[in-house]
Amino acid sequence: MAFLVLLIPLLVMVFALLMERLEHRLQSTTMSGQDVEEFFDTAQPDEVNTFIREGWSRAMSMFRLRRRKDRPSTRSRLHPSSRTTSRRPGP
Repeated sequence: MAFLVLLIPLLVMVFALLMERLEHRLQSTTMSGQDVEEFFDTAQPDEVNTFIREGWSRAMSMFRLRRRKDRPSTRSRLHPSSRTTSRRPGP
């Protein structure tokens, strides 16, 4: 009987920890409806094929990578003068 008194709280704690880890993974991989809509509106054929073969996570990472390459950086859009190159003083 004492064994059950010790075992049950331990099992409940282990279960709670595992569920917390699962919840964290689900929250980090959840996408909004706007993300899904934007993906289907502007995805290229290779990204759609990746979605069919490998699922959302890989297809969305390819999609986001392409979007990042297509857009100019925020810094250069906001401050055109920020495109200066750093020069080292000569010897």
